[in-house]
Amino acid sequence: MSRNKLLAGNWKMHKTRAEASEFFRSFTKLVGNMADVTRSVEVAFGVPATLFDVCVNAAGAGVKILAQNVHYEKQGAFTGELSTVMLQDAGLQGSIIGHSERRQYFAETDQAVGKKWNALSLSSLLPVVCVGETKAEREAGETNIVVKKQFELALAEVSADAKAKDFVIAYEPVWAIGTGLTATPEQAEEVHLMIRGLLTTHFGAARAETVRILYGGSMSAANCAELLKKPNIDGGLVGGASLKPEDFSKMVLTAKG
Repeated sequence: MSRNKLLAGNWKMHKTRAEASEFFRSFTKLVGNMADVTRSVEVAFGVPATLFDVCVNAAGAGVKILAQNVHYEKQGAFTGELSTVMLQDAGLQGSIIGHSERRQYFAETDQAVGKKWNALSLSSLLPVVCVGETKAEREAGETNIVVKKQFELALAEVSADAKAKDFVIAYEPVWAIGTGLTATPEQAEEVHLMIRGLLTTHFGAARAETVRILYGGSMSAANCAELLKKPNIDGGLVGGASLKPEDFSKMVLTAKG
């Protein structure tokens, strides 16, 4: 079946409000008719909380604004956290969860990722669930084992009602994030195909064919065309290249075809 491509920028800890406004002024001019573009390729940005309102207002027709993290409780004594209710109130459509940097620097566990997935889905927000292996794990031949474990431990925390809602998987080989290294299209497709198999096991073949799997390892304007040609690569979770309107607009138009 045909799945609409999804290009999701991850701005991480970058941009002031003025810089975000300027980005979207340039980006929308470069892309052209945003409403036309987003009919065939979905565009999203995971942005810092200080930019939520600016980006929601400036992004343009059909562009999703996502958080980069969320708490799984609706409210409570969780200093520094944001709930799904807060994301909805700010006009957001979902959140990135389980990014390798959250796992590495903030000790985020697979179980916590699953609880966040569950909370987002039950709030009708889109979870972009990140999985991926380190360089040492790849070199040890453990890529499939690691990705399967991350996915299944998270999924164990997701209720039947939440599982019925839309979600996105982002495969991010940790060794290819911010290093300049990129998995070859063949390496990326191999893992995406394995993830598709996991989806088939847990959701059935028909549902598995509807889930987008994004590649999240240094996708750029230079390599996105080759990656997006692969049948199980449905888009990208894009870091550095999403900070530059010239680069990201090229990627969006490439995905549109």
